[in-house]
Amino acid sequence: MARWAWLCLAAAVAACAGKPTPLANDAYVWQRQWTPSLARAVADDGGSVRAWRVLAAEMDARGQWRTFTPDGKVLAASGKPVVAVVRIEGQLQQWDEAALLANVQAVLTVWRQQPFAFAGVEIDHDCATSRLPAYAHFLQALRPSLASRERLSITALPTWLDSADLDKLIAQADESVLQVHAVQSPRAGLFNPDTARTWSAAYARHTHKPWRVALPAYGTRVSWDEQGRVASIESERPTLMGAEDSRELFAEPRTMQRFVAALEKDAPRGLTGIVWFRLPTGDDARAWSGASWRAVLGRQPLLASLTAVASGTDDPQRYDVRLVNDGDADLPLPSLIRIDGACMAADGINGYALQRGASGLYLQRVRVGVLRAGRQQAAGWLRCEAAPALHIES
Repeated sequence: MARWAWLCLAAAVAACAGKPTPLANDAYVWQRQWTPSLARAVADDGGSVRAWRVLAAEMDARGQWRTFTPDGKVLAASGKPVVAVVRIEGQLQQWDEAALLANVQAVLTVWRQQPFAFAGVEIDHDCATSRLPAYAHFLQALRPSLASRERLSITALPTWLDSADLDKLIAQADESVLQVHAVQSPRAGLFNPDTARTWSAAYARHTHKPWRVALPAYGTRVSWDEQGRVASIESERPTLMGAEDSRELFAEPRTMQRFVAALEKDAPRGLTGIVWFRLPTGDDARAWSGASWRAVLGRQPLLASLTAVASGTDDPQRYDVRLVNDGDADLPLPSLIRIDGACMAADGINGYALQRGASGLYLQRVRVGVLRAGRQQAAGWLRCEAAPALHIES
């Protein structure tokens, strides 16, 4: 009996050893203003989140300091620990260390008085590699300001991986967050799973402390001017600037879900969690939908269901073309909508244009976009003798 009990125990241990360990989810709350929509998002989406990392203050490229006031009652009601994030513009060439230290200490004093569980501070400074020694010196000066239960965290960039000063920087913090999205030229895209995996493996060789990886849960539109320089970046809301050379960048939920599954199956040494950027709200036009967000964070299967529908109108020969996303996965707009029917006229809208080919009419995507879960979007209109059949192609 003892031998069989031992064998059963060994089998159970082996089974557990082969099961991927879920990585804890943290989320960045990056909004400058606490709107009712943001409050609802914190209340509704906290179930899958271990801790909130909330933007508390920032210093811009001119050295000007701004602070932001969180809704302490909303954060307290979520029951999650809160980390205050201090963003220091990476383009800042130099700083007054004493003044910056005093500013951060003032933030700590205010946030300790909030009703939520204050867990520590994260410094987000995407500086040039040459600035790492000055950055490490500042962190060393900041550490005595933290209480014993408060943790000092920093964000880290893949561009620092070849620097001899990286290990000294990491040593000043209790933990770090490796950012693997939006760190290359926008023309390279927002996120590349293979590159992110390579960076993560390399970073694990540098640090001997717990670390997390920052992953994207949003999209953005980047425009370039005639000289090829970035003219505008549209994040939560569209800007008033326009440019012919523009591109929509998007972290597709299914891609991120596959990446997380692979990461959990073979996690780099020391990796303890994920920090998602950013918490989506109803006001955020380019963040994931709530359905995709909850499915990815909850490690639930995503249902992809995208169809094209020709809807009748008051005119018996006119039909409106709509794309319908009935699933819970935010999906890229399809490249083609083929029209199977006897149609005399047609046209595309919202990023689609009419094309004629040997096989007939079709609507071709001329601008990259995303259709969020549970949403519909008009793509064109048709004038046909009878209701046409529509077929979408990715």
